[in-house]
Amino acid sequence: MSYFRPEIDEMEGYVPGEQPKGMTFIKLNTNENPYPPSPEVEKLLKSCDFARLRLYPDPLCTELREAAAELYGVRGENIIIGNGSDDILTIAIRSFTSDKKPLGCMTPTYSLYKVLARIQGAECKEVKLNGDFSLPENLLEQASGTGLFIFARPNAPTGNSFPIELIEKFCAGFDGAVMIDEAYADFARENCLGLVGKYPNVIICRTLSKSYSLAGARLGLAVASPEIIAGMMKVKDSYNVNMLTQKIAAAAIRDQAYFTEITGKIKKTRKRLNEELRKLSFAATESETNFLFVSPPDGDGEKYYEYLRKSLILVRYFPGDMTGHCVRITVGTDDETDKLLELTSKYVRSA
Repeated sequence: MSYFRPEIDEMEGYVPGEQPKGMTFIKLNTNENPYPPSPEVEKLLKSCDFARLRLYPDPLCTELREAAAELYGVRGENIIIGNGSDDILTIAIRSFTSDKKPLGCMTPTYSLYKVLARIQGAECKEVKLNGDFSLPENLLEQASGTGLFIFARPNAPTGNSFPIELIEKFCAGFDGAVMIDEAYADFARENCLGLVGKYPNVIICRTLSKSYSLAGARLGLAVASPEIIAGMMKVKDSYNVNMLTQKIAAAAIRDQAYFTEITGKIKKTRKRLNEELRKLSFAATESETNFLFVSPPDGDGEKYYEYLRKSLILVRYFPGDMTGHCVRITVGTDDETDKLLELTSKYVRSA
């Protein structure tokens, strides 16, 4: 006998990327930033008032919302803060989907979307990307009837960005809420923030895990109209972001010089890694993220993944018709990249 709701019994939970314990791996599997957070974060942690931890944090995240609003050129009322962007996704799915209003998303994409919908008791209508991971022409028609449609832009795990004009056309014609998950936008050429002021149904989701090196602190946010934000604030947990995370996130956001330096280094290494893998006859999508989605010359993503794992390098493998020939490789430091390329060259020569 099960005490769980049927959809919980039947669903498969989300499986995060491996976090190894004990062995020393080069970890290129979960798109973490290879560099430490801003020095301003370290200063703040060293000077924090330990006694204040007895108090609840600000439930509105006022200081952090104002810092984010200044960065993005909006007002504090346009911002909601979450315990990582996964919390923002949860709030949105709880707000806009139900057993009568499914979630919509692309496939392949971030698999947590579908899991969160099932937890909510909503179905997930998945729209298949084209073979080159571009958007299908009849997307709006296929998305009909969904209460919330989520685009990951740039997409994960594929790394490519959908044209903004196609996203905008969808937003203009869609009668539900549209969330654009921009977890990797700080590594891309352009973003969709400008759509918030043009369309009342648009929500932009961001994270500080990737470009600000704060994956361990868990901080995400959304930018939307004041009306959308006010509704989502009703749904969020009361004290969903802890006191320390609020403080260090604000410090990180304000240090734009360090942010620019680190994201620039990652983009430079990404370019080099892409070029060197292509020389080894790897196929790769044009990445606008901090990772590459690549197929080895033999087209066997799982074999390449296992080879690297045995060599103590972790990357991510996604089984499936559209993804099984590839692996996703996080852009690491230059030294980590050199080691990866050395082992990859041996893999190709031994084939």
